[in-house]
Amino acid sequence: MDGSSPNRPPLRPIPELAAEITELAGHLNAANHRWLTLIAEFDRRTGWSDSATQSCAHWLNWKCGLDLGAAREKVRVAHALEKLPKVSAAMARGALSYSKVRAITRVAEPATEDYLLSIALHGTAHHVETLVRHYRRAKDAEELCREARQQANRYVSYRYDDDGSLVLTASLPAEAGALVVKALNLVMADMPVARADRTKGAPDVSAETPPEELPVRARRAEALAFMAESFIQHGLATMNGGDRHQIVLHVDAETLRDGVAGRCHLDDGPALPSETLRRLACDASVVAIVENERGEPLSVGRKTRSIPPALRRALNARDQGCRFPGCTNTKYVDAHHVHHWANGGETKPSNLISLCRFHHRKVHEGGVEVRVLDDGAFRFVTQDGESLDSVAAGRSRAFTDWRELRTRHEACGVCIDERTAVTRWGGESMDYGLGIQTLLQQAARGKRVSAETQLGRGGSLGG
Repeated sequence: MDGSSPNRPPLRPIPELAAEITELAGHLNAANHRWLTLIAEFDRRTGWSDSATQSCAHWLNWKCGLDLGAAREKVRVAHALEKLPKVSAAMARGALSYSKVRAITRVAEPATEDYLLSIALHGTAHHVETLVRHYRRAKDAEELCREARQQANRYVSYRYDDDGSLVLTASLPAEAGALVVKALNLVMADMPVARADRTKGAPDVSAETPPEELPVRARRAEALAFMAESFIQHGLATMNGGDRHQIVLHVDAETLRDGVAGRCHLDDGPALPSETLRRLACDASVVAIVENERGEPLSVGRKTRSIPPALRRALNARDQGCRFPGCTNTKYVDAHHVHHWANGGETKPSNLISLCRFHHRKVHEGGVEVRVLDDGAFRFVTQDGESLDSVAAGRSRAFTDWRELRTRHEACGVCIDERTAVTRWGGESMDYGLGIQTLLQQAARGKRVSAETQLGRGGSLGG
């Protein structure tokens, strides 16, 4: 029996099926390359920036349905391909799969691009992944062999700058320094990616220019604040005094309620914008102190918790992380009062929404408005009136037939057949030791050439 029936078309020959599968693989490779090229350009021009979306990866997660980790990897590979023209060209003509390109871009540099491309064309994805993994281990071992520089003295000092910011200076032993750097990197990898806001006094920029992602050193500063907050909450058992866990803010009632000019500053510290204070007060312990005109306390009320623990649990169960459209952050989440409690807003689920620290700042200091709809859902509206929870318009039409890929590629001069994407491996064994040795030699040669080039430039400039 051939498996056919009167109501079912006859089965196609196996060679024909195989040819169509391999040809379509080539078209998908080329389409993936085009997609990555568009992502790189989109990210470079910050097309995802709407003053609330945190990064291109978050935009892909929101608009294209990618897992956030996979989206970050797509963005990384897209930018890496711009520096590897030969690998990029091979993928563009359908000869390299995304799996091979993703592995290559983890270690490739101009000096090793040719060799890695040859391995990818003649080997399987497993060969490429294994070679890259062993090569990275060899590079790590090379780094470990270098003599570590030890610090003679250790200290941490701090002072307050003229603008009220805290300036830290530290010199740590290697082991302690490694722990601090690791903690910073872990927090940075887990926290939302913030972007720079345009504020008064900043250099003049075009209104069409979107805000840039915060530089790494600024993100480290935010990570350090997250580390301090996390340690205070979960740190040593000896830190159990309630007063040691507090940041005290002094604010006039009118300033908190109406945002009018008035006292608003840290205890023995600099002043804060009133809207920043309103954000902090969304989900904080509050102690009301009545003072006379000379600032002398007349009465001190009991500390009240803005969000009771039971309501917090219910809110976490309902929202399961930040509710801002496209945001997947589930940690460092605040409870935001849609109608602020200082203005009479009730502390109840219908008036509360969970927001990550990044989007909580956007709602208060960034001018994003939260609206409660009739069905209880939330809508986010930017200052220019754009609704961020609406379905994106202008979605491209889905392919009704994979042959449309062939038509498009032929129109671009890309000719793909059933042999284009097939690996050229003939079954021979892969000598990974030789491969790693070759890559290390090529990488070292590339560094020498680069150093000689820089030295030559320096000499000509000096002459």
